[in-house]
Amino acid sequence: MDNSNRFPQINLQYQVGNSARALLVLDDVWTLSVLEQLLVKIPGCKILVVSRLKFPPSVIDCSYEMNLLTENEAMSLFCHFAFGQTSIPLSADKELVKQVVDECKRLPLALKVIGASLKGQSEMFWTSAKNRLSRGQPLSESHELQLLERMKLSIDNLSEKQRECFLDLGAFPEDKRIPLDILINMWVELHDMYEEEAFAVLVELSDKNLLTLVKDARAGDKYSSYYEISVFQHDVLRDLAIHLCNLEGINQRRRLLMPRREEGLPKEWERNVDEPFNARVISIHTGAMTEMDWLQMDCPKTEVLVLNFSSPEYSLPPFLEKMPKLRALILINYSTSNAVLHNTSIFSHLTNLRSLWFEKISLPILPQTTTPLKSLQKVSLVLCDINKTINHSVIGLPHLFPRLSELTMDHCINLTELPPSICQMQTLTSLSVTNCDSLQKLPSDLEKLCSLQILRLSACPNLKKLPEGSGSLVRLKYLDVSQCVNMGCLPKGIGGCESLEKIDMRECPQIRSLPLSVGLLLSLKRVVCDEEVSLLWKDMEKVRPGLCQVPQECFTLDWLDE
Repeated sequence: MDNSNRFPQINLQYQVGNSARALLVLDDVWTLSVLEQLLVKIPGCKILVVSRLKFPPSVIDCSYEMNLLTENEAMSLFCHFAFGQTSIPLSADKELVKQVVDECKRLPLALKVIGASLKGQSEMFWTSAKNRLSRGQPLSESHELQLLERMKLSIDNLSEKQRECFLDLGAFPEDKRIPLDILINMWVELHDMYEEEAFAVLVELSDKNLLTLVKDARAGDKYSSYYEISVFQHDVLRDLAIHLCNLEGINQRRRLLMPRREEGLPKEWERNVDEPFNARVISIHTGAMTEMDWLQMDCPKTEVLVLNFSSPEYSLPPFLEKMPKLRALILINYSTSNAVLHNTSIFSHLTNLRSLWFEKISLPILPQTTTPLKSLQKVSLVLCDINKTINHSVIGLPHLFPRLSELTMDHCINLTELPPSICQMQTLTSLSVTNCDSLQKLPSDLEKLCSLQILRLSACPNLKKLPEGSGSLVRLKYLDVSQCVNMGCLPKGIGGCESLEKIDMRECPQIRSLPLSVGLLLSLKRVVCDEEVSLLWKDMEKVRPGLCQVPQECFTLDWLDE
């Protein structure tokens, strides 16, 4: 291949009989342009292309996605390079070998490189290697260079934006699913992208097998929430992202990342607090943190802060007040119980914050003196206990979030009703209250949400009806009441939702009739419902064929992995 990625003309000739066949294998193909130069049409010749990329059907007749190796296959491959045989020799420490293989995460390249680097080494060296791998550290400089040199081929062909987004994935813990909502918000703020562009980059990274998309059964149409899609990345690819982020000096890095959970902040950070940290992204993963546990860090350029922790109590870092450019704050608690937050007064300094994600947090009662977050546009509360905040705080939501456009509450504990003040949020375009088992009531004057376009209320089993005012949401385009199993009816005046394009009402068995005003829904294009409910729409389907969509039942046990 020359410097412009062009291949010289190849003359493939062979002397065969009429009935002979041949197989041409093109291994390790990295770009579509290269593949198009290599594809040849020879009678009786089949071409097998091996690549990390997903090529379009217009180029490849059929594709087969390989799974990761099984545990037995991984062990066999590792032993081949470590011992020159396909099983563990009697002289080796069987348990130690298994632990090292487990750290390779069934990735063939890691098994090959790490196995070869341990060949002929002492048991003490093996033990040290296992410990270093478990901490996310290379066995040695040569092992690291071999592995990363091979892996970085995955990165060399990325565009600048794809590369930057790939490196951002190192900010999240290993073996954890990342809600797509978090990544989209992060990339919009960091890389000046529109949401659609950020999603396109994610799909491109998935096509290159640099991450895996995990979709909810209903994800895919234009009203799908990004929360319904999550991202999973192989540990070795995550380690590659972190390694590439760490090539610069600690104070000059654009991303300051903790590769593994530690009890406190890294000693390396502590040794460099005398100078400002120039990172645009900072990711921290610890246990419990009190105000005294934090370092006095100066972070004038930080735009995204990811705080991962496992603890029932957590104090927000004082250095937040030295982050004048902070635009996205992500706070995720991985412990079994909700965490109580301390030092919440620090929010008064976050004047440029635009996106906030809280997961498994008990939100405090807000005093009257709480400073409004005037730049905040998106708030996501997942698995949070927000009842005290809503029912006992003196301050109202419109005062606290005067420009909020999207509010998401998912799996929120003890949430029985939404506060009436929520209806004063004139800028709100999307309201999602989903999987809230205790929710029984919505505010009566919901129609005051004059900008609302999306209303998601799925999987709220104790919600029996919508307020009549919701039939006057003239800008509403999407209504989701799916899996509200005790929902008895739609609002009588729903015909006033003149912009409504889609209703999702699957698994609502108590709905046995429709209000007459549904005939006024001239913009309605799709109703997703069960077969029994679809019969209620048959008169409208006569004039709008294909209005109803009856989805196939889809059950998954993926949540057991969480």
